[in-house]
Amino acid sequence: MFATELSVITKMYTLPAEYDVIVVGSGHAGIEAALAASRIGCRTLMLTQNLDTIGQMSCNPAIGGPAKGHIVREIDAMGGAMGLNADATGIQFRMLNRAKGPSVRAPRAQCDKKAYQFRMKAILEQTENLDLKQATVSEVLVDSGIAVGVDTDLGVRIARRSVIVTSGTFLRGLLHVGESSKRGGRMADASSTLSTSLLQLGFEVGRFKTGTPCRLDARSVDFPQCQIQRGDDPPPPFAFYHDAIGISSCNEIFTLNHYRDGKFHVEQLPCWITHTTLRTHEIIRANLHRSPLYGGRIKGTGPRYCPSIEDKIVKFSDKTSHQLFLEPEGRHTSEYYVNGISTSLPYDVQLEFLRSIPALERAEIMRPGYAVEYDYLPPHQLSPTLETKLVSGLYLAGQVNGTSGYEEAAAQGLIAGANAALKVQGRSPLVLDKGEAYIGVLIDDLVNKGTDEHYRMFTSRAENRLFLRHDNADQRLTPRAFSSGLITHTRWASFRKKIDLLDQARQMATGTKLRGTPISQLFKRPDFGVKDLPAGTFSSVPTAVWELIETDFKYEGYAARQSEQNRRLESRHQQAIPDGLDYNNITGLRFETRQKLATARPTSLGQVARISGITPADILIISIWLSKSNLTGRPSAQREADCMDLQCSRARL
Repeated sequence: MFATELSVITKMYTLPAEYDVIVVGSGHAGIEAALAASRIGCRTLMLTQNLDTIGQMSCNPAIGGPAKGHIVREIDAMGGAMGLNADATGIQFRMLNRAKGPSVRAPRAQCDKKAYQFRMKAILEQTENLDLKQATVSEVLVDSGIAVGVDTDLGVRIARRSVIVTSGTFLRGLLHVGESSKRGGRMADASSTLSTSLLQLGFEVGRFKTGTPCRLDARSVDFPQCQIQRGDDPPPPFAFYHDAIGISSCNEIFTLNHYRDGKFHVEQLPCWITHTTLRTHEIIRANLHRSPLYGGRIKGTGPRYCPSIEDKIVKFSDKTSHQLFLEPEGRHTSEYYVNGISTSLPYDVQLEFLRSIPALERAEIMRPGYAVEYDYLPPHQLSPTLETKLVSGLYLAGQVNGTSGYEEAAAQGLIAGANAALKVQGRSPLVLDKGEAYIGVLIDDLVNKGTDEHYRMFTSRAENRLFLRHDNADQRLTPRAFSSGLITHTRWASFRKKIDLLDQARQMATGTKLRGTPISQLFKRPDFGVKDLPAGTFSSVPTAVWELIETDFKYEGYAARQSEQNRRLESRHQQAIPDGLDYNNITGLRFETRQKLATARPTSLGQVARISGITPADILIISIWLSKSNLTGRPSAQREADCMDLQCSRARL
C-alpha cells in the first residue's frame, strides 16, 4: 500500500531476535541471497509480503536460455538453488544453439510453475540459520550512514547487521490493462512504498516498465494447427550434482523428476508454435490509442529485448507475422503462457487479436496480459559487492538494480547474500571478475556503466565468452565458492574427484598417440571426437569427462587468440574517433549500438567501452572499421591482424 492509505503508527514493537542479515523480498534474488547468507553461517531473516508467493514465476515459467543458462549453471556451481530446483520441477528441457559452438550453447527448462514455487519454499523452510516471516517493509533504518534494521507497515522493528533489498517490480508498482490502472507490484499483489524511504536517504530513483502476456485455457486451443516443439532426449539438466533431487516419494510432492541408474528421468510436455497474422496487426494498430503505452499513461522505460506486441507491430511494421510459443505452465493446470505477445491493451482487444491467430480462433483468456511500472535504483550507486556506496551494510539485488530476468536477479542475490554475510563475519568479499564468470560481467556492467534501460545478459557482453562455457562453470567458480563457505565439504569432495578425473584424461590425451599423433592434437580436428577414441581409452573415465577434454583442446587455439585480441583491444582505448563519424556507415553494428553512439558521440574507443549496452564485439568492429578506413594511422600489418581477429571471432561462434 501507499503511505497515504495507512494510519500513523505511534508505537513500534521491536522483535526480540536480532539477525545478522535481513533479506527484503522472496523472489529469485531474495531466495539466493537468503540461502547464501545462511549457508555461510549468518542468522538470516527473509521478509516477504506474502509467504504463498515465494519464488513465484511472475512471467514466463522457464529458466535458462542463451547466456541466462550460463548464469544458472554458475549459480549452481556456487551452491545456489535455482538450477537444481529447475531440474526437479522441469517439464521440458532443451539445449539451445546445439548446432553452434560450445560457448553459445545454453540449457533451458520449462518448469511447472507451482511445483517450482512450492518446492523452493520448502527448501527455504528447511534451511538452517534461516527464518521466514510475512511482513511489508516500509523503511530501512540508518544510523550514522550504517543500515541498522527495518520497520514494517504493521509497527514491527527488526534489528540487523546487514539489509538486502530484493524488491523486484513492487516499488510503487502501478499495473495497466487498457484504460484501467491500479496500484500493485504484480497482479493481485500489493505494491510497496519502500522506495520513498530510499529516496529520503538520498538515493537516486528511476522508473521502468515491463509486462507479461495473457494466459490461455488449453481446452480452447486447437493444437493440431500448431507446430509441435518437443524437449531433448536425453534432457539436459542444469545441476552439476543431482543427489539433492533424490527419488520422488510421498513426502516430496513437488519433486517431479528424479535420477535413477545414472539417468535423468523426466516426463516432458511439448510446447507449440504459431504466429500472428496481418489481421492481428490490423487489430492492434486500430487500437493503439487505447494502449497505455501509446496513449501516454506509461512513463517508465520499457524493455528493449522483450518488447510488447504493440511495440513489435509499430517498430517492425514491415513484418507480416511474429512467431509465438504456447508454453504449458504446469503438469496439472490448463493454463498456457503465450510467449511473444506481452501486452497492456484492453481485455476486449486482447481477445479480438488472439482470435485472429491460427489455433487460437476460439481462445479463452484465463489471465489477461498487463504492464507494470515500478521504481528502480540506478546501479552506479553500488560497489562490486552490491553494497550501496551511500549506506554501509545495505545491499541491492535483482530488478531493483535495473535488470530483467529471473536468472540475472538470482545471480545478484547470491553475490549480495554472500557479501553481506562475509562482511558481518569480517572476511574478504566475494567479487567475481568479468573474465571468470557471466555473473562477473553482469555486475561489472551494472556498477561501472550503470543502465538506463532493462539490462539483459547476452553472450556478446563477455570478452572471454569462449572460456565462459556453461559446461565448465564449476571448474571456474566452485573453488571460489568453497573458500567463501558457500559449498559444503561433501560437495567439495565430489568436485575434487571430478578434477582428478579431468587431470587423468588430459594426461592420457597428451601422452597417448593414435597413428603417431597425440589424442590432444586429434581433438583439434573437426572430424575427430570422443566417439573415435579406442575402447580402452574411452572407458577409462566417464564420457562427460572426455567431452569436456575434447572441447578444451578443440577450442584452446580460438580461446588463446581471443585473449590476445582482447589484450590488443584494451591497448587501443586511447584510439581517437573522428568528430562527426556516421555510425550507419559501419557494417555489422547493431541498431542499439548505432543509436547509443549517435547520442553519446564518444571521442575515443575507451569512451565507447564505458557506454552501457556496448559489447566487446561492437568495439572490435569499430576499431577494425577505423583501421580499414585509414583513420587511425596504424601500420597496415596491424590492420590485417585486426581483420583476422574479426573473421576468427565470427567463425568460432
